[in-house]
Amino acid sequence: MCLREEVRGVRQEAFIYPFEKLDVWKMAVDFAEKVLEILENIPPNKHLRLVSQMEAAVTSIALNIAEGKGRHYKKEFIQFLYIAEGSLYETVTLIEVFRRRGLFDEETFAELRTWSENIDRKLNGLRNSLGGNHV
Repeated sequence: MCLREEVRGVRQEAFIYPFEKLDVWKMAVDFAEKVLEILENIPPNKHLRLVSQMEAAVTSIALNIAEGKGRHYKKEFIQFLYIAEGSLYETVTLIEVFRRRGLFDEETFAELRTWSENIDRKLNGLRNSLGGNHV
């Protein structure tokens, strides 16, 4: 599938990868972008290890969705959706740690928590639609 886009005033066809059609992937990329933007405001050299861990975890959500969509078997895709969910849970845990350390205010915490709950619902819905509803 191709998407028409304009680059430097010239209309072009842009290839759309199958994972780019998934709402949950789009949500995960937007979530990662938001979290990374917030992390940029944390004072330099403050909780460097936790910031690095959060960057890895939040980007892993969309990365695993994309990698799983590229697999040849539905069962593999389902497994990658579980891995993406694990990365989401890691991110949620770090959000709580950052809140407790005073690095995220309550408003930021609530916003990220709501966003993560919506992604979790989408991941579960997609996995269930693929027949991967066991745990």
